[in-house]
Amino acid sequence: MDELSSSIGEVTISLEIRELECFLVLAEELHFGRTAERLYLSQSRVSQLLRSLEHRIGGRLVERTSRRVALTPLGKEFLDSLRPAYAALERVVAHTRQVALGIGGTLRIGFQGTANDYILAAVAVFQGQHPECLIEVTELPLNDPFGALRRGEVDAAVVLLPVAEHDLLLGPTFSVQPPALTVSTKHPLAQRTVLDAEDLAGTVLISVAPPAPGYWRQAQAPTQTPSGALIHRGPEVRTLQEGLSLIAAGRGGMLLCRPTAELNQRADIVHVPVTGLPDSALGLVWRRGEHTPWLKAFAAALIS
Repeated sequence: MDELSSSIGEVTISLEIRELECFLVLAEELHFGRTAERLYLSQSRVSQLLRSLEHRIGGRLVERTSRRVALTPLGKEFLDSLRPAYAALERVVAHTRQVALGIGGTLRIGFQGTANDYILAAVAVFQGQHPECLIEVTELPLNDPFGALRRGEVDAAVVLLPVAEHDLLLGPTFSVQPPALTVSTKHPLAQRTVLDAEDLAGTVLISVAPPAPGYWRQAQAPTQTPSGALIHRGPEVRTLQEGLSLIAAGRGGMLLCRPTAELNQRADIVHVPVTGLPDSALGLVWRRGEHTPWLKAFAAALIS
């Protein structure tokens, strides 16, 4: 039977796939008989697999009485961690099998805001090289760069940096551009041809709403200039279009990368370049452990 091995310190733990599968089904059914039926096993074999898994882990995962079956606190914690990891393993195997057999597949790419020419060019290169795999592109909410990826709705996401998520990996970065301040044509800074970061002192920046993590929201709408002067926090938005509408209404400004600014030209807003701030950049992100052949190929197309 196939095994997975992991090392913790100097101790190596081997886990059999069948044991993990058995635990996952048992956690759903909470009934040894139904678990056995689903897995085409005997109840005694289910009990054996569970005992073996508990022995490897070193603690009880399931409490069993004559009336009920329930997960222990350790079992619940293990289940929460195991489910996404097991689903990731299944996806990697399925994708790799498709490539090995020459079977067509689908690669789902999420993106924030607008799929700019750089992303569309990478899609075209990938499709030309791999016509058997169809790329689907999905727009991600500005305020939730990682949610669709974690829920398995996309295979990878093109998001604004920075990315510091323990369960996600950052691949190639691209479209490194100086930021621009987007404001209403009536804003006091609208007539400037260029701004320094210190010119943002005392201005209002429209911020991004949760569930985007705090460090990421702070990077998109800083609350201080490099010297420490205060930048006021404006209303929160979920999408870029919400932000542009508030900008036009005079509620504040937003820092946008140049490609996004160029793709969102309007008569009632202007984009003023800003120096003295970190460059804006995009990155391709995917779930840890799921660097599939299709994903590798798309990542290569992004940097080609």
